[in-house]
Amino acid sequence: MRYTRVSVGGIAVWGRVHEGHIELLSESPLVGPPTVIGTAPRAGAVWLPPVVPPVFYAVGLNYTRHIEHARALGNTSAVLPDRPEIGYRANNALTGHLSPIVKPREVSGRFEAEPELVAVIGRTLRHATYEEARESVFGWTIGNDVSARAWQHEDRTFWRSKNADTFKPMGPWIETDVDALAQTTTLRVDGEVRASFPTGGMVFDPYDYIVEMTRYLTLHPGDVLWMGAESTCGLEPGNTVEVEISGIGVLTNPVHEEPARC
Repeated sequence: MRYTRVSVGGIAVWGRVHEGHIELLSESPLVGPPTVIGTAPRAGAVWLPPVVPPVFYAVGLNYTRHIEHARALGNTSAVLPDRPEIGYRANNALTGHLSPIVKPREVSGRFEAEPELVAVIGRTLRHATYEEARESVFGWTIGNDVSARAWQHEDRTFWRSKNADTFKPMGPWIETDVDALAQTTTLRVDGEVRASFPTGGMVFDPYDYIVEMTRYLTLHPGDVLWMGAESTCGLEPGNTVEVEISGIGVLTNPVHEEPARC
């Protein structure tokens, strides 16, 4: 099943995605079985991030090739992790399928995309076993971790480099019936493949992270866990970037430059 959120008359509504239409739902499927309250055509839908997470978690450097690439660029702290460690991102950075990624005018240097699998948590969880962690995932969606690398190196935290508005496209929906770790992730810019890798080729898988995280904190329905990327590629205004994970879908976003301010 594919669940999403769309804007209907300016109001955010949950939906169940079908081939040619979207069933509009009374409430989030994360809180209980929703009822169908209407339909809308899929063509022309205004896609929102498929969930607004209570907490937005993110994994960094979770693929061996990405770690090697970071070290080649001079990041001496990029080493193979010996345990799962989590980071956080900000909800203001989220944007939906087909919405623009806006490059701030102050950004210079590398402005990059990273294609990521996203786990959506479906139940309250603390001190989870590995099997409980597997059962806790409601479904999977797609994320594009956009980063301004100069800011990443200049600032003490990632507050601008990864959390600026529109830097975290997510969508287009949550797929509940897929073996996400058996898929292939592909990154395209203007139709050209820039990266392709086995989605499940991680140092630690999502369930390893959930087990480690829930030793110390409680996960809640709707929390998301972005799982990192093997590869990155540069973006420029005028590009269209696509992240495809087989069995889930394609997340597409144009890249715009921030308009001049008066």
